[in-house]
Amino acid sequence: MTVPSPSGPAPAAGPAPHTVALDLGGRTALVTGAASGIGSACALRLAAAGAKVRAVDRDAAGLDALAERAAGLAGALEPHTLDLTDLDAAEQAAAGSDVLVNNAGLQLVRPIEEFPPEVFSTVLTVMLEAPFRLVRGALPHMYGQGWGRIVNISSVHGLRASAYKSAYVAAKHGLEGLSKVAALEGAPHGVTSNCVSPGYVRTPLVERQIADQAAAHGISAERVVSEVLLAGSALKRLVEPEEVAEAVAYLCSPQASFITGASLPLDGGWTAH
Repeated sequence: MTVPSPSGPAPAAGPAPHTVALDLGGRTALVTGAASGIGSACALRLAAAGAKVRAVDRDAAGLDALAERAAGLAGALEPHTLDLTDLDAAEQAAAGSDVLVNNAGLQLVRPIEEFPPEVFSTVLTVMLEAPFRLVRGALPHMYGQGWGRIVNISSVHGLRASAYKSAYVAAKHGLEGLSKVAALEGAPHGVTSNCVSPGYVRTPLVERQIADQAAAHGISAERVVSEVLLAGSALKRLVEPEEVAEAVAYLCSPQASFITGASLPLDGGWTAH
């Protein structure tokens, strides 16, 4: 959907692509949820930096399209079709990764008393237990070489709560905690672990969430954006996936080697309140 223009001066545009100096030549990166949205932006960004990217998603067609977009980049992109509810396979897929980007997610907006327990369980499996297993699978290689980068795509909902999002908020809060533990354990081995915590990003997941919120509140999609999603944001626009990917790139750069156990909000000032 199109975000309505706010009154007053137009918001500043996002940064030019690939502004972070990053060389991942010879490195292997794994990105989950890579077929669309933030995941595809991260996969393409790391491949542009020279990495061999294992692009993981259950959407095989989306991965094939991503591989076509990656043609000609400095690195390489290998599609890997995988459903992250297969936790053993997820852990095995992470073996040998130098960079791990835990991004895959799903969302359902319902009051707690109406929230299907099986969906709650699936959300936590994909968004918390699978990242644990992926980190577990990646760490032996990272520890062995004395270098690794774990970047968990959290959310402003890993730092703040919103009504009707019990599973998503619980999973993202858990991911923030897991990331901090990995940072403490990984520090002696040259491994950093951080979260990037964006507000509402222009992705298919958010488009579906807008529709769900409109149904839950009985209002139009336009009002959901202006009165619900961006109500607490000082900057009245959605975050672009490429902006999130640049934050991921920075956390993989040598200049960020002393940043670990942190959460970088890209939330337009929401958490400034």
